[in-house]
Amino acid sequence: MPDETIKTLVIGGGQAGLVMSHRLKQRGLAHLVVERHRIAERWRSERWDGLKFQFPNWSVRLPEFPFPHSDPDGFSDTADIIRFIEAYAAFVAPPIRCGVEVTRLSQREDGRFLAETTDGTIEARNVVVATGPYQRNVIPDLLRDLPVFQVHASAYKNPEQLPPGAVLVAGAGASGAQIAEELLEAGRRVYLSVGRHRRLPRRYRGRDLIWWLAEMQFDQITPEERGPARLGPVISGAYGGRSIDFRDFAARGMILVGHLDTAVGSVIEIAPGLDKALHEGDIAYTTFLDTVDEYVKRRHLDLPEETGARATLPDPPSVTAPLTRLDLAAEGISSIIWATGYGVDFSWIDIPVTDARGEAVHRNGISPVPGLYFLGLQWLSKMNSSFLSGVGDDAAVLADHILGYR
Repeated sequence: MPDETIKTLVIGGGQAGLVMSHRLKQRGLAHLVVERHRIAERWRSERWDGLKFQFPNWSVRLPEFPFPHSDPDGFSDTADIIRFIEAYAAFVAPPIRCGVEVTRLSQREDGRFLAETTDGTIEARNVVVATGPYQRNVIPDLLRDLPVFQVHASAYKNPEQLPPGAVLVAGAGASGAQIAEELLEAGRRVYLSVGRHRRLPRRYRGRDLIWWLAEMQFDQITPEERGPARLGPVISGAYGGRSIDFRDFAARGMILVGHLDTAVGSVIEIAPGLDKALHEGDIAYTTFLDTVDEYVKRRHLDLPEETGARATLPDPPSVTAPLTRLDLAAEGISSIIWATGYGVDFSWIDIPVTDARGEAVHRNGISPVPGLYFLGLQWLSKMNSSFLSGVGDDAAVLADHILGYR
């Protein structure tokens, strides 16, 4: 027998769960939100000290709740975003219980759901899984047993956390690039493993990338329109916000290496293709500039040309004569930061609603199981589904569906 019966259960107390509660309250729908730790827990415990949000302040907002700021074109730190989400939670006043983890979600024969939690069993007619896209750290087994300090980007805090010596940053996405630059600025010798990536300009023709994505409606592109591509843009809000250029990193002393392939002892074999990865990143960059230029011309926008944006630094020695192996001991590398991304973890959902990769099966957040929904995932319905500014639209769709389903 369940300890409690409710209409709708929302699992997760981050921005997605809070926005879902907001949309449900707007429609007068009874519900409960459960959060295993604190509101916005991942923002609190899984971000490094020097992180700058990748979105300019003017673009940060939640439904009916703009982000307070004094510099619209600036980039906020983690503490600012946490305060913003806390203020939004006070504004929404959700029926939330923190410190309650759902350990198993199942479905009875009558279609109702049973959520087994650390505080009893909850029966619900509807369930919204709003646990976010960053549930499981992805760390390859390549060097797991090597006796050097290793940390995933989610647990990295600052350069002082690392032992003295050189640092290998594995992964050159947005987090890896920003962490590598922070370590370089701190005086560390940094090796950065660069694979396939999508380099885009931080600003172009006087406007931020996020402005262009909205202006050209790229942020409304659906998963079907996107196709199989999964590479996110490599951009940074650090140091006032600037474009990421790995050749610039190398010119400042960073050593670029290719994809980490295999390892024997402390020696890593480096896969070929670093030059190709940089070239493909350049193609993504210039293609975007071409697209913007054509849009400006077609719409007769009065925005200044920016010919310098196409300037390219020469390939550094680490690209023209790339390392084929990296001996960690010989190079004095004492730390590895795994900026290798995240995966979802729905192993606690004991309902056939995931695919072979363990990812949720849904269409715009509505699963094939009546009454079961997902929110806050990347590309849930469109590009901006996981943006602070985009989750509200998806939550409204789910709330309307729940209203009609009840």
